[in-house]
Amino acid sequence: MPSHAAIKTARLLTCFSTVDWGFTDYKEAFKRQLQWVHERRLGQRADALIFTEHYPVYTIGARKGTDPHLIWDDQQLRRQGIAVVHTNRGGAITYHGPGQLVGYPIVSLLKSKDLHAYLRLLESVLIAALQTFQLKAQRRQGKTGIWIENRKIAAIGIAARAWIAYHGFALNVNNALTAFQGIIPCGIPMDQGTITSMKTELGTTLEMADVKQRIAVAFWRLFSKTF
Repeated sequence: MPSHAAIKTARLLTCFSTVDWGFTDYKEAFKRQLQWVHERRLGQRADALIFTEHYPVYTIGARKGTDPHLIWDDQQLRRQGIAVVHTNRGGAITYHGPGQLVGYPIVSLLKSKDLHAYLRLLESVLIAALQTFQLKAQRRQGKTGIWIENRKIAAIGIAARAWIAYHGFALNVNNALTAFQGIIPCGIPMDQGTITSMKTELGTTLEMADVKQRIAVAFWRLFSKTF
């Protein structure tokens, strides 16, 4: 017989829309996000948490002065098979690739109209989920994203249209970290922090389905309470 906690979790997840896009090209996923945002504005879709893994890409956010943070030249990018895309999310430059879990919550913030509070909520979601893996994740004053001491494990960048939030977070789960050598990730020099992953911290490969489940539970639990 399922435990009380398992039943409660199952009920929570069935109340909301959690979608898995599998592997996606970043540009195609961005178009799909915008279409989902449009349909959410029209009331044709409910709030949703979308999971995906992107093919290798550097995404450059809306923060000014970010382009110089791309270190590798065109030849190195071709050799590594990494695309470069400018996007409208907040933040600077980061990397997405296989083994990294990207979450795109497309949710209405009309009740609160508070992007800052929503950003804090995403931080709390990741911290709570990582704590279930015995990882002491935390915020870091003056820096974006989620950290373990001075090692960044997750990046966050959001945008909104008519108070429908999109973009979201990228959590390093099993992905190789070598691609981060080609950028100044999130504009943070190496002497101020490094990049890590769950696999690096725990010394073992994670089941992505398990990570998704724990993040979904934390997200909908906190989002339903706050928004």
